[in-house]
Amino acid sequence: MRRILITAALPYANGDIHLGHLVEYIQADIWARFQTLRGNECYFVCADDAHGTPIMLRAEAEKTTPEELIERMRENHLRDFCGFHVNFNRYHSTHSSENEKLSIQMFRRLQQGGCIAEREIQQLYDDEKNMFLPDRYVRGECPKCGAADQYGDSCEKCGAAYASAELKNPASTLSNTKPSLRSSLHYFLRLNTMQDELSKWTQEHIDNPAGGEKKIPRLQKEAVNKMREWLSGDLRDWDISRDAPYFGFRIPDIEAEKYFYVWLDAPIGYMASFENFCCEHKLNFDDFWNADSENKTELYHFIGKDILYFHALFWPAMLQNSGYRRPTRIFAHGFLTVNGEKMSKSRGTFITAAHYLQCGLNPECLRYYYACKLNDRIEDLDLSLNDFCTRVNGDLVGKLVNIPSRVAGFLHRFFNGTLDDSVSSGEDYDAAVRPALAVATEVAEAYENRRYQEAMRLIMQATDAVNAHIDFCAPWLLAKDEAQREKLHAVCSAAMRAFHLLMILLKPTLPNMAKQVEEMLNDSLSWGKSLHPLPAGHTICAYKHLLKRMSDSNINALIQPSSSQDASSPPPKAADTATAGIATIADIIAIEDFAKIDLRVAVVTDAADVEGADKLLRLALDVGDGRIRQVFSGIKQYYNAEDLIGRRVIYLSNLKTRTMRFGESEGMVLAAADGNGLWLAEVSNDAPLGTKIK
Repeated sequence: MRRILITAALPYANGDIHLGHLVEYIQADIWARFQTLRGNECYFVCADDAHGTPIMLRAEAEKTTPEELIERMRENHLRDFCGFHVNFNRYHSTHSSENEKLSIQMFRRLQQGGCIAEREIQQLYDDEKNMFLPDRYVRGECPKCGAADQYGDSCEKCGAAYASAELKNPASTLSNTKPSLRSSLHYFLRLNTMQDELSKWTQEHIDNPAGGEKKIPRLQKEAVNKMREWLSGDLRDWDISRDAPYFGFRIPDIEAEKYFYVWLDAPIGYMASFENFCCEHKLNFDDFWNADSENKTELYHFIGKDILYFHALFWPAMLQNSGYRRPTRIFAHGFLTVNGEKMSKSRGTFITAAHYLQCGLNPECLRYYYACKLNDRIEDLDLSLNDFCTRVNGDLVGKLVNIPSRVAGFLHRFFNGTLDDSVSSGEDYDAAVRPALAVATEVAEAYENRRYQEAMRLIMQATDAVNAHIDFCAPWLLAKDEAQREKLHAVCSAAMRAFHLLMILLKPTLPNMAKQVEEMLNDSLSWGKSLHPLPAGHTICAYKHLLKRMSDSNINALIQPSSSQDASSPPPKAADTATAGIATIADIIAIEDFAKIDLRVAVVTDAADVEGADKLLRLALDVGDGRIRQVFSGIKQYYNAEDLIGRRVIYLSNLKTRTMRFGESEGMVLAAADGNGLWLAEVSNDAPLGTKIK
């Protein structure tokens, strides 16, 4: 069993969590859940980055204290993370007693080792605000590449780090004035003396903790190249102090009022958060952080590419020279774009986590979409909203949850929800279950190496095989023939066993759906070292709806701030339960209007009463494309639900989805009515599914 500690970069306590942030936390959460599911001892910690001048200034503007501000933001961040099922073992704050103790301890150890230098420096000063300017409150031209409008500590274009006084044409963002230069005593980490060791560490390969003879790089290829570029010249010492006024930890043992720079105590927050967790759960902190723990436990940092410099140079230098271990590996990812462009408030694409949830969108849809895009490289990821909707509806609704919705009803109707005895053999087992078993090893390797895109592709490949077998066997037809009961049992049991395996493979990505499926299948969805199908005679519960189909209205709501919604527009009319789902003839229309109607042959794969509706039946329709449509039809007084299963009907496929209080109705089935009764429009059983009616 491996012992693993995972961290994600600390979100700053001065802003909301947005969809760009979630790329990292979802990526790390999937990896942590995968490791736990495989039986490893795995911990996932994080914290709010709570120090710095921006916190101080915002608290002043809001007439509150920095402590009250950061606690409020921490609660908001936790709410958003929980909303997206990001499961930290501990979510702490850098403004904590543990972090102050560790920061002071590390600083003193670095001092004793000769790693800290003191020197007078020239620093930018805002004469109107009467304060030294933190890096993020100065903008100017990069001294390395000349890029305009860059912050005072690093360039977003070329990645260079520098002192704010080196900026060309600097300006204070607080007063929009040109700052002056003043002298101040500062403390520096002597990085230049550590350059050779850092070069070796960033370039080296290590034994693969997951096993195998091949050694793996400590950093990704793109990061190795960037480190080589940064380390090719002289490595400059790093300023780790700031002048008052500043919200943070005061540097000890000196009379002057100096504070640790936020980037010194922020990564130490990883340690502080884990120490807080260890004290509560009686774990040994030293097992994961002492210098001699590198060969016993594993430490991984998930970060954005914009903070690679701090994590791959400053942080390992601090750790090694203060008696602690360095990370096993550092995993960096790219930025998020929306519809191919940088997130923008004016375009409505700067989307917060809270707004996404307020729009009623399922958070696991985003988790799945990100998984479909993420790989082990440092590449930007695009959230194409149309593709998002199409992929979720196609893969999760149309393929994955389509499986139990097509077969679970037959298992309960004819076999009391019990699976057959064909656990490891038979043509149905070979066609439906083996594809899921066959991809398990590759999926595990893809998860381990953070190639989630590959894992999702393999899982959907196996999902397609299950649906193809259901289409081929047509259980709705087998159900009509008592002589085919054994075959029906085998087909439906194999499909449910395959679905069970697919949900195990997807459990790290879709943890909440997995929990629902565990209740439905009466199984804990365990993976461990290998996968095992549900046993002979296993009993499942009745199928319950697992995922709602996304619509254009969901996407439209997502890209508009909630405050801009037109509250004056009238609410949609309530559905008429007497005629819901029944096509009727009304006014005269032109032939051009009639040509817009898309009528298709569909088979009713399931039918049930609708609780709370006297006249409605819920119909599940298969049009032959592998996706089940849900339609609410007001025909209950004319038909029993069970009698409809297996019938081929005419389905109006391009009718706009209607949201009813029972769920969404995705079209209509055609029927004719007069004063004496109502009759469904049906076609012969040999009519191919999806055939267009002309």
